[in-house]
Amino acid sequence: MDLDDQFRHYFGTDDLASVSPEGMAAGIERMQVAFGLETDRPRRFALWTLLYMLGAAPDLDVAFEDEADRNAARDVMDMLDE
Repeated sequence: MDLDDQFRHYFGTDDLASVSPEGMAAGIERMQVAFGLETDRPRRFALWTLLYMLGAAPDLDVAFEDEADRNAARDVMDMLDE
């Protein structure tokens, strides 16, 4: 999963600074829908990570059934928050 490709897919550009507030909200909503429908664990985790970076990720207990996935997400949160 290429980050720039994901931004272009959900926001129409790889330059998020150029996205209007309405465009950002719409892109996040599309990403949240994709996350909810995604069944591939690595892709689902990557979408959750992008949503987390945008401040729109669902809570871990809602997002991940598997404890290992929740722990990995906590690790990502710690790394990004440092």
